This record gives sequence, structure tokens and C-alpha cells, in this order.
Amino acid sequence: MPDTACEIARLRAALAASEARAEAAESELAKTRAVVSTSEAMIKHLKLEIAKLRREHYGHSSERRARLIDQMELQLEELEAAATEDEIEALNVAKTSAVAGFERRRPTRKPFPDHLPRERMVIEAPTTCSCCGSDRIVKRGEDITETLEVIPRQWKVIQTVREKFTCRICEKISQSPAPFHPTPRGWAGPNLLAMVLFEKFGQHQPLNRQAERYAKEGVDLSLSTLADQVGACAAALEPIHGLIRTHVLAAERLHGDDTTVPLLEKGGTQTARLWTYVRDNRPFAGGAPPAALFYFSRDREMAHPNRHLAGWQGVLQADAYGGYNDLYRGGREPGPVLSALCWSHARRKFFELADIKENARQKKPAHDISPVALEALKKIDAIFDIERQINGLDVASRLEARHRLVRPLVEGLHDWMQTEQGTMSKHNPVAKAIAYMFKRTVGTPSRSS
Repeated sequence: MPDTACEIARLRAALAASEARAEAAESELAKTRAVVSTSEAMIKHLKLEIAKLRREHYGHSSERRARLIDQMELQLEELEAAATEDEIEALNVAKTSAVAGFERRRPTRKPFPDHLPRERMVIEAPTTCSCCGSDRIVKRGEDITETLEVIPRQWKVIQTVREKFTCRICEKISQSPAPFHPTPRGWAGPNLLAMVLFEKFGQHQPLNRQAERYAKEGVDLSLSTLADQVGACAAALEPIHGLIRTHVLAAERLHGDDTTVPLLEKGGTQTARLWTYVRDNRPFAGGAPPAALFYFSRDREMAHPNRHLAGWQGVLQADAYGGYNDLYRGGREPGPVLSALCWSHARRKFFELADIKENARQKKPAHDISPVALEALKKIDAIFDIERQINGLDVASRLEARHRLVRPLVEGLHDWMQTEQGTMSKHNPVAKAIAYMFKRTVGTPSRSS
């Protein structure tokens, strides 16, 4: 019998030791998982910071880089969330074992903005000493912990009361005039209108989704009602758009471009166009404030730029799109527009052929990356580097630098492209990119836009 009791005690001790080892192993596993996920998040965070620094250093010359940064931010969001989950799991497991918990180092958080109001919530102070119980205690200081909080959106109805008064002599009624309203009928306040417009045009939230969200908050606003207010606001803001148009078209030089935008219509999504004309004199030592003029169209016909720039004459920097050709005609009134082709558009065609990351993402073989396109990028980027250095200088200084530094590079690029083009089929993608540059005479770049 004693032997049996000893055996049971031994087995219990072995079981307890085994459970302790299992708990320790589980804790170590959770800690290791937290370390790995934290390391992945940190690596992704550093890669994102490097991509942003490169974008700031080399300029916004590639929308592919912008899309890459957006994709990296989404991946970082998922990794950070997973790392926090693993950290909490590791801490919970550590509470039941002898293994130390894991707490990851987080990037230093920026202080809360000074413009935010501060609300003090003072915890009731002790009335006696926590050590000896004496009531002879005095305040020596305080520790403040700041927590960011938000007040949920609050709807309210503002009642504007205009009292009526009757004259006892002439019996005429006197009353204050009605207040000003941004839109007819005035049922929507300016803050509500600004929110609807910003959600629609700034956050790309269609009115039907806005209406659904407002209904969940207890305010029923139909799609047609919101659309009516959007139209009224567009009419109210037209004078401001007119002032912007006058300011932009007063410039001697403009940067023009158009981009595709999805247009929801019956039968499916259509491809519409957003035209942009930018006035920015800062690279040319000008003092006028920069501004952008936007137009929308359902197609890309040349009638649109003709209408947008009717009556304007100056230098237009744009791509080689044929829709601008009418602006360059000699018989145009009040005179022809001078074309300054955009080097960024020309560079983009070579970049697409030499985009290593995009080829890797699409699992294309390495030989699909064109060495000629890579070399063209290096030559064009050398020109861009000089342009960045002379940005903002006066006309004479920039002209001297371009003749001395840029012109030899442009002439060398032209001769090199002619030689390479002669060795290729006209159907070669690189040959097409070179032909795009030769579509008009290659000249000195006006800026690396």
C-alpha cells in the first residue's frame, strides 16, 4: 500500500511538472509569435517610411509609387493589429506561467494637438496618509494622463424666431428680416451642407450611402433631397469657381492634364474625365498664389480643352494628347498656345517597362524588364535632378543652368534614343515609348512636374 501511495505521488509530481513545462512552452510560443509579428510590423513600418522619404526626395513623379505606398499602409494596418492581438495573448498566457510576458516597443506617439480643448477630470484626492493614516497632508503636485476622446455627431434643429409687432397707431406689422440661407428654402444649415459636399467630393461617399448612414442616426434625408442641396450648393459656389478660373487663366503658363474617373450610370460604370489646369509660378520665382482649375466631362473629345481655354494664350505644359492640337494652330484667336511637353508623361512610359516591383507582383520573368528602358530612366532622372536644384531661381539663372548643364544631357539623350530606335522593330514597346518622345521635337524641360 505504501508503494502505491508513493507511485501516485510520483505520478502527480510528474504530471504537475509536465503541465508546468507545457504552460511554459505555450507561453514561450505565444511570446515568440508576438515577437515575430512585431518584427514583421516594424519591418513593414520601416519600409513604408523609406518609401515615403524616397517619394519626398525624388518628387511625385510616379503615381505607381503613390499606389505602392497606399498598399503598404494597408498591409501595415493589418500587421499592427495582428501584432497587438499576439502581444495581448502573450501577456494573458504569461499570467498563468513563470515565463516573463512580452511587451513590444511602439513608435513614439506624437503629442495631441494643442488646439484641441482639454477637459479636466480630477480624481478625488485622499484625505489621509496612505502610510500612517495622518490627515496632515498637503498637495505636492499632480500627474496628468491625457486620453484622446471624440464626441459622436449630434444632430439638432435650430429654431430662428422672428417676433412680430403691431403698431397701435397705424396698425402696421413690424418684423426683423429673414436670416440669410446658403441655399433656397434654407432647411439645411451651412455646416450640414459642408459635410454633405465634403463626404461626396472629398471622401467619395455617394449620396445614397450618406442617406443610409444618416437614417441610422435617426435623421431621414432622402437621396433626392440631398441631391437637390448639392445642386443648390454648386450654384451658390459658382462665383467662387469663377474667381478661381479668372485667377488661373491670368497666368502666362499653365500645366494641364486629364485623368479618368468612374461615372455611375444605368447599365454600368462609364469612364469619364477630370480636366485639371494648374497655375504655379513658384518654380519660376513667381509670387502669385498657386491654384488649380477643374472641369468634368463624360468623354475626352478635343472640344473640351478648346472650351476650357477659350480666349487664353500662353505656355501650356501637357502630354502629347492630340486633343490640344487646335490650341497650337497658327490661326487661333487670340493667338496660338505655345506647347511645352511634359517630361513626366514621357518618363512614365519607360517606367512602366522597367517597373521591377510591378513585374514581380504579376510574376513576370526577369527578362521582361527592359534594360533600355532602365537606361532611359537614368538619363531622364539626371535631367530631373538638375531641374530640382534650379527650381525657384530667376529666369536668367535657370536659362544659364539649362544651357550649361541640361542641354548636353538632352542632346545626348536624343542621340542615344535615335540609335536605339534604329535597332528595334516599330512594334517594340520601348520603340513606341521613344516614338512618343519624338512625336514632337524634344526640347529643354520646363519643369519636372
